[in-house]
Amino acid sequence: MAAQRDWFDKDFYKILGVGKLAIEKDITRAYRKLAKKYHPDANPGDRKAEDRFKDVSAAYDVLGDAAKRKEYDELRSVAGNPFAGAAGGAARGNPYAGTQSAPGGFRIDDIGDLFGGLFGRGGGGGSTNNRQRGSGPQRGDDLEAELRLAFDDAVNGVETSINVASDATCETCKGSGSEPGTQPVTCPECKGRGVLDDNQGVFSFSRPCPKCQGAGRIIAKPCHTCKGSGVQKRNRQVKVRIPAGVENGQRILLKERGGAGRNGAPSGDLYVVVRVGEHPLLKRKGKDLTINVPVTFTEAMLGAQVRVPTLTDAVTLRVAAATKSGSVLRVRGRGVQQKDGSGDLLVTIEIDVPKKISDVQRRALEAYANAEDGKKLRAYLGVKQS
Repeated sequence: MAAQRDWFDKDFYKILGVGKLAIEKDITRAYRKLAKKYHPDANPGDRKAEDRFKDVSAAYDVLGDAAKRKEYDELRSVAGNPFAGAAGGAARGNPYAGTQSAPGGFRIDDIGDLFGGLFGRGGGGGSTNNRQRGSGPQRGDDLEAELRLAFDDAVNGVETSINVASDATCETCKGSGSEPGTQPVTCPECKGRGVLDDNQGVFSFSRPCPKCQGAGRIIAKPCHTCKGSGVQKRNRQVKVRIPAGVENGQRILLKERGGAGRNGAPSGDLYVVVRVGEHPLLKRKGKDLTINVPVTFTEAMLGAQVRVPTLTDAVTLRVAAATKSGSVLRVRGRGVQQKDGSGDLLVTIEIDVPKKISDVQRRALEAYANAEDGKKLRAYLGVKQS
C-alpha cells in the first residue's frame, strides 16, 4: 500500500521525463538512460543519485506495466478531481438518483476503492474489481552488509563471499507457506476476494477479511518450517565480486540478493559496504599510491639510486643530485589499475636528519661546515649574522 501512496505524491511521467501519451518503447528507452546515469555502481557513495535511481525504478515498475499504468492513470485522475461530473447532477436536483454513480461516470463506490488502496481496505462493494489489496506480492527488504578487505584485495579486486542473516525463501515449502503436498484453499468468508463489504448508505467501503487477513486464501496446513509465512530466518553465504580499485566506504549493489519477497515477489537488493584495511607502507590517493622514502643528506646532495616497494615488486628509483626534502617523484603505471586507466606511484623524498652521529661522522661534518659559508647564504635576510 505504500507504493500506492507514492502514486498520489509522485508524477512518474515527470520522473522518467516522458509525456502521458508516451508509448511503451519511449518509456523503456527513458528508463534505461536514467537508470544507467543514476545507477549506484556509477555513483559510489552518492546518496542523492541512489534515491534518484530508486525513484526511476519505481516509476518504470508502474509505467512499464500496462495494467499498473492504467490503474495509476485512473487513480491520479480521481485524486485530482474526485467528484468530477457530480456537481452537474446536483444542480439538476438529482445528484445520484439511487445509482451510486455520478453523471461524469465516477462511481461513489470508487471512493471506497480509492481510500481502501491507501489504508489497506479492498475495493468498493459495487465494484467488480476483486483484486486483492494489501495481500499481493511484496518485494523483499533491501539489506546492507559490511565487508572488510585487505588493502591489496581492494586494489586488485577479488571474488569472495559474505555472511548475511535475513529472511530467505523457505527451503521446505519454496515460499508457498503450505506444507509440501498441500495447497492453500479459497477463504470461505470472502470467497477469495480478501475483503468484506461494509455498506454505509450511499457510500460503500470494504475492509480486509478477518478470517484470511485479506489474502483471499487460507493455508489449511502451514509449513512446519516457516509456520506458513513462506520465509525463514537463516544465515546464507552470498558471493560477491569486488572490482579492482574499490575505495573505502564504497557500496556495491547486488540486485535481488537481499530479503526474500513474499507471495512470489522478487527479493530486495543487497548493498555491500566495503571497509578497506591499511597497508603498512603505501597510502592511496584516488588512483595513485603514495609512499615516503627517507634518504641521507649525502644521497640527496650527490644523488643515489634507491629501491622502492610497490604492490607487486620493487622498482629502482633514481634520486637526482641536490634533491630537496619533500620532492615528489612519479613512477608511471604503478598505482591502482582501473578500467579507465592506471594510477601512478608517488614517492616523496624525505631527507633524514639523525639524532645521534658517530665521532667519524661529526669530524666529517665539521670539515664540510668549514667549507660552507652560512652567513653568505642568509645575507638576504638583512640581519647581521654572529
